Amino acid sequence: VGLPCTSRTHGNEAGRLVVSRESSIICGPNFESEMSIFAGWINQNIQQPPKGESERYEDDKSNSGSEMDTNGTEDEEIKQLILWSNAEKKHPWYDPPPKVKVTMKKGVCHLNIELTLGVPPDGAYELFINPTDVPFFVIDNSGRQLLKNKSRKVLKKDGPRQIVKVVKAVAWDFLWWSGALPFSLVVEENKKDLEAKYKKEEMMFMKVFKGSWKIEPLYVDSARLCKQMKPKNREEYKKCSGGQGKIASKVTMDQYFQPCFPFNLPPLSWYIRKITIKTTKTLLKMLQERATILRELPY
Repeated sequence: VGLPCTSRTHGNEAGRLVVSRESSIICGPNFESEMSIFAGWINQNIQQPPKGESERYEDDKSNSGSEMDTNGTEDEEIKQLILWSNAEKKHPWYDPPPKVKVTMKKGVCHLNIELTLGVPPDGAYELFINPTDVPFFVIDNSGRQLLKNKSRKVLKKDGPRQIVKVVKAVAWDFLWWSGALPFSLVVEENKKDLEAKYKKEEMMFMKVFKGSWKIEPLYVDSARLCKQMKPKNREEYKKCSGGQGKIASKVTMDQYFQPCFPFNLPPLSWYIRKITIKTTKTLLKMLQERATILRELPY
């Protein structure tokens, strides 16, 4: 297959691309390693900094204060995961399928997407950026993935913000043939605001491929624990719920794509649009399944 349309630009995230079939979720041979990576992420959050780092922070008052704030946030995330894990045993959480609104303007397809994840916002952020390359999207027992992370390189870092180049590959099937299409994105990640923007660097068949997502907290136990009060932030929620209220995540996404010539002409454009939308929905559903696994882990 040739490269009918490629370009190099700078922008932004997480791959959602083209595949020709719906995929079911099979844990596959990487399931145990995936669980150990999740457990490692949790353990990393509660570990104390090395001795040398502790001494350095003691010498720098402002850095020490910042470290204390970070540890406090991590402690809250651990408490949230414990609340979710305990609640999942009694009343399993259900994430409805993503809501996807599709519009067209001047040949560019726009997907406006809303979905929920039954994990705290920081956990949802980790699922989306997947910095440790956990195989979330396994589609068969051989370990083949619908979307595979091939590489990740930090280009620029500024506190909680960083620009990352990611190379991914999306699986495809046509009749008895199968393979994977590689592509690269430049992603602007913002851990503080729990959001990201992404734009293609190189991608087969696409003239335009860009988008953004943002994660916001959902105070899912406020009606039960906060009586008539509607909390406006985490502090109010923690106070009115007695620290027992779970926080879920609301994800809002906007994705834009346009095939390049001649794939922007019917009927090829219809086929590419259909498969891109279908693949996007499938990947998001699989992320929701991974959130279920995260809730079921013992903490």
